[in-house]
Amino acid sequence: MSDITIAPRRRPLWRLFIMPVLVLVAAVAWSGFWFYAASQVDAKADAWRAQEAKSGRVYDCANRSVGGYPFRLEVRCDGASVSLQSQTAEQAATQAPPITAKLGEILVVAQVYDPSLLIAEFTAPATISDRGQQPSVVVNWSKARSSVVGLPAVPQRASIVFDDAEVDRFNGSLQAPLARAKHIELHGRLAEGSPLDHPVIETVLRIEGGSLQEVHPLLAQPFDADVRTMLTGLKDFTPKPWPQRFRELQAAGGHVEIVQSRIQQGDLIAVAAGTLGLSANGRLDGELQMTVAGIEKVIPALGIEKMLDEGVPQATLDRVAPGVKTQDVNNLFGALDRAIPGLGKAVKQNANVAAAAGINALGKEAVLEGKKARAFPLRFVDGTVFLGPIKVGQIPALY
Repeated sequence: MSDITIAPRRRPLWRLFIMPVLVLVAAVAWSGFWFYAASQVDAKADAWRAQEAKSGRVYDCANRSVGGYPFRLEVRCDGASVSLQSQTAEQAATQAPPITAKLGEILVVAQVYDPSLLIAEFTAPATISDRGQQPSVVVNWSKARSSVVGLPAVPQRASIVFDDAEVDRFNGSLQAPLARAKHIELHGRLAEGSPLDHPVIETVLRIEGGSLQEVHPLLAQPFDADVRTMLTGLKDFTPKPWPQRFRELQAAGGHVEIVQSRIQQGDLIAVAAGTLGLSANGRLDGELQMTVAGIEKVIPALGIEKMLDEGVPQATLDRVAPGVKTQDVNNLFGALDRAIPGLGKAVKQNANVAAAAGINALGKEAVLEGKKARAFPLRFVDGTVFLGPIKVGQIPALY
């Protein structure tokens, strides 16, 4: 019997090209989609800049480029700047020249398949110029980044983080430190409502190793802060100057609720909660209930004894004891010394003890984190700040 050999069937060659062709078509389609999305970046950015410019915030970019193909959109802005006009009560009233901030570079990244998440990185330094003058403030950091969820249609959450932040003021050719912080975080989210219909905003601010110079020796020492707030009364998120937004907030009875706040500096711990609004004059109104542990250790740092020894400035008396004149205080110490030699000096040297006793009289005893503390109100009356019955400061109007 002879062997019969059956020739194998030939498969059509076109089947071998199906997968490569499909991959090629998908690549061409994806490339077309990416380049279309990239072409829309400039149009979207220009539309946003035009909206902001109407509100007195002019953003500019010396050199803008788009990259990141094939899966990301990377928008790089070299020579970024923003000019702020009519953003404060003073600017709005006097039509003063704008405040200008300049930044080296901003890199914004979005995944093509998830354009609702934008991540940005900022390159230091940033400089701030006031009224068209030379830069007066410079800001540096080791790392700065932000993220926004929900753009461009409905922003839902936003965050910005700085590491090793330094703020310096130009003093001639020298730089003098103004503020420092090892770490700063600011988070915000839409808690209720919508961006176009009475949004309620929740914010969280955290500062680690922060300090402020040229304000008060107390603030020059490092402190940590954690503050959570709820802002109600906004009409919408449409771009507008800040004074106008503050007026709308006041007219709607809006306010900021300090849900919780905690500040620690060494052995000093302070917590506060309450509500702050705006008066008809555009100044802060409201009250915070504070509880402070370790306040007696802060009194010597206030420098009361030294201030009395050198003479009390009238501006200080106007702040803490309105109506009292410097000459009255000096006459009092002179009279004490004439009546009993050395009595005026003794009163000065015991000023810190008296101040501590006075502060203790402001509130009531409390316990904070297992430590003895005092609880008392911090009131804001049309911008005037009162610690109990004592006037301690004045805050300027917001519009």
